[in-house]
Amino acid sequence: MRIKWKPLLLSIAFSLAVGGLSGFLVRNDFASYQELNKPAFSPPGWVFPLVWTILYILMGISAYIISQTRNSMREPALFLYVVQLIVNFLWAPIFFGAGWYLFAFFWLLFLIYLVAAMVYDFYKIQPFAAYLQIPYLLWLIFAAYLNLGIWMLNRL
Repeated sequence: MRIKWKPLLLSIAFSLAVGGLSGFLVRNDFASYQELNKPAFSPPGWVFPLVWTILYILMGISAYIISQTRNSMREPALFLYVVQLIVNFLWAPIFFGAGWYLFAFFWLLFLIYLVAAMVYDFYKIQPFAAYLQIPYLLWLIFAAYLNLGIWMLNRL
């Protein structure tokens, strides 16, 4: 497959923009996160933007690969990709902005379901595109552990 650089870069930029906008909207709420009791294995705060940047780049590459196929399942798979990006985008305002930790946990479970379905659909079209999503799925599972732990350790 010949790489079409403009669509690839646009796909990556779109993914990064979604994550960046979500982070920007809750940037003032990150300070309260530092004061929360956190479960074991919670990484330092600087890890999150680094990991998310890598994951959004992988998401963009993966979506680009799917977009370049001629498979009839391409459009439904890319629709699922956009839906999971929207759900992903909304998690930060729910968790950081509203402080609804338990609701955010269930929202994250919904996101994990969507991403697992997306990985499955991507795999049927182009396995490599699905493999690029595996770190994202694993990170979401870890994030769910952190989210639930924060809710359990900080309820009053």
